[in-house]
Amino acid sequence: MPYINIEGMKIHYAKAGSGPALVLLHGLGSNADSWKKQLVDLQDQFTVIAWDAPGYGHSDDPVPEFRYFADFAHVLKKLTVQLNIEPFYLLGHSMGSTLALEFMKHYPQSVKALILASGTRGGAAKDGDQNEGKLRNRLHAIEHFSSEQIAEQRADNLLGSKATKEMQEEAKRIYAKIRPAGYRSVTYALYHANQNDILPIIDVPTLVICGEWDKITPVPESKTIHQGIRHSKLKIIPDTGHLCYQEDSITFNQHIRSFLANV
Repeated sequence: MPYINIEGMKIHYAKAGSGPALVLLHGLGSNADSWKKQLVDLQDQFTVIAWDAPGYGHSDDPVPEFRYFADFAHVLKKLTVQLNIEPFYLLGHSMGSTLALEFMKHYPQSVKALILASGTRGGAAKDGDQNEGKLRNRLHAIEHFSSEQIAEQRADNLLGSKATKEMQEEAKRIYAKIRPAGYRSVTYALYHANQNDILPIIDVPTLVICGEWDKITPVPESKTIHQGIRHSKLKIIPDTGHLCYQEDSITFNQHIRSFLANV
């Protein structure tokens, strides 16, 4: 498995294919393994790179633990510089979309085009009581339940009603790999994040994409992001939930190809 040492941490990434670089950022309850359908299907056209964020998958835990997406963005920047892939296409899913927006704040020249899947502007961009509640609930869960128990509690909400049993089991398997340090770090980062200010100054081609029945980051959130980014495109994948890129990878990947072909 490929690793790069960054700030004393081993950062793992999966890589497939050749061509322009497409960097994939996973969500809160996920890791690089969740992108295998993109790594396989898109490798004929792109160098597809899916990282394990610090505290996730095969990457080391951040010490001290992170509290802001800027911490993650700076590590991602060092990874892409060492891989010599800049400028690249950047695709973030869920919390990975919030990180992608943070990356755009600090390193806009590194990104040729942006894809925000099942996106969220961050907890601080929304209702304060709801944000506080999510922080408490997530911290309580990671302190009092095993990763497997959290996966059982939460994974089903990630999928649409037409998801197969195999998709449900895969979502639970991946979610069960969360670790306290990574989960806490991202929980705090989401709590602090408010990406409203970055939306109107994004000047790279942007695709916003989401599942029709997403319960975690519903369609109105993607529409708000789309409306905030000038000249962005919006695609809604029918009959899918939060994990639209896994549930209907064929349609999802077609949207990626079509969008990037016209960048």
